[in-house]
Amino acid sequence: MIKIWHHSFTVLGNLPAYADAMAAHLARASAPGTEVVMHGMDPGTYLTEYPGNDISFSYLQSLHSQQFVLGAIAAEEQGFDAFAMMTLPEPSLMDCRSLVDIPVVGYGESAMLAASMLGQKIGVLLFIHGMAGTVERNVERMGLTSRFIGAQPVSFTFNDVLAAYAGDPSEVVARFQSDARALIARGADVIIPGEAPLCLLLSKAGVTEVDGVPVLDPVTATVKAAEMMVGMRRITGAKPSRRGYFQAKPPRERVKELLKFYGIDRVGG
Repeated sequence: MIKIWHHSFTVLGNLPAYADAMAAHLARASAPGTEVVMHGMDPGTYLTEYPGNDISFSYLQSLHSQQFVLGAIAAEEQGFDAFAMMTLPEPSLMDCRSLVDIPVVGYGESAMLAASMLGQKIGVLLFIHGMAGTVERNVERMGLTSRFIGAQPVSFTFNDVLAAYAGDPSEVVARFQSDARALIARGADVIIPGEAPLCLLLSKAGVTEVDGVPVLDPVTATVKAAEMMVGMRRITGAKPSRRGYFQAKPPRERVKELLKFYGIDRVGG
């Protein structure tokens, strides 16, 4: 039995169609015996249903990232086997790994590593245009810059994707395919649909390739990465490195004292 804490950058209660699609997709992606428990952001996090308005700004994303920190701590303390950060920008991913010993996997990193085994040049398509810089920075941290074509905007919006869940997705799919062809023309031989709502819509529509170029499913890649890391830990005892500044694990009680001091402890988790 494997129990994974899924953490979204959305307020799942505000987006029932997306939440239902994610639950169904996680059930398909998980191996028998794996339970993925969905969590999202605090109900009061955003002024609108669209988190991209905040995610486009580095400082706001940094503030929101503390909910992922709280989620990772709660996951470990509640006996989960892994923490899955199901969002492309992966806010505070390295911080989360420094705080807990259970595996912490990220959507973007899992997608990039899986894509690197399917082709040589990887491209990302985004509907949150301001997130391209974050993706580029994260790819550099992974050491995959030489394999990365870039992050390119799609020709539709988050609201177009949400509407396609309830209606006919064919127009959004056609526009995605056109956008993918532009990225392929630049040299991409693997395409990553950046945000999870787009990933789920494409999966539901059966889109797995464009002109012979694989369209990766990052949600499944993230779940499989979590399952793999849990298996590695159980078989070999593998745990995160604690050498160096970014991996050093601070005392849990001091972390909680500071979260309380800054008033962050009341949300998330």
